Amino acid sequence: MSEAPVPWFDVPEAEGLWEGDLVEAEVAGERVLVVHHVDGSFAAYQGVCPHQDFPLAYGKWDEEEGTLTCSGHGWEFDLGSGAGVNPSGCRLYRYPVRATDAGAVRIGIPQDGEAHHHRCREM
Repeated sequence: MSEAPVPWFDVPEAEGLWEGDLVEAEVAGERVLVVHHVDGSFAAYQGVCPHQDFPLAYGKWDEEEGTLTCSGHGWEFDLGSGAGVNPSGCRLYRYPVRATDAGAVRIGIPQDGEAHHHRCREM
């Protein structure tokens, strides 16, 4: 049985986003963090920390290292992969993302009635 196709949604907040910057957006009812890496690629992750749902957009973003530290309790994530750096056993939910030559950014949000974010207890 094949999975239903994932619909794509425009993210106007991410249009014109500078390389090395990030922005939070609400996309199809999901809180999403969009990252424009210094290499020009885009990534999109859950917008809240898996620890206690603190908004990740308020965290300390080190664009050169590619890491984001949550300002809530200092959890750190690799925004190239979504993997937890500290603690290492946790990860961010990653959404598919497309950027067009015209500068539009689109996020794929599954329409399955589920919340699309990971939760992790204290490690």
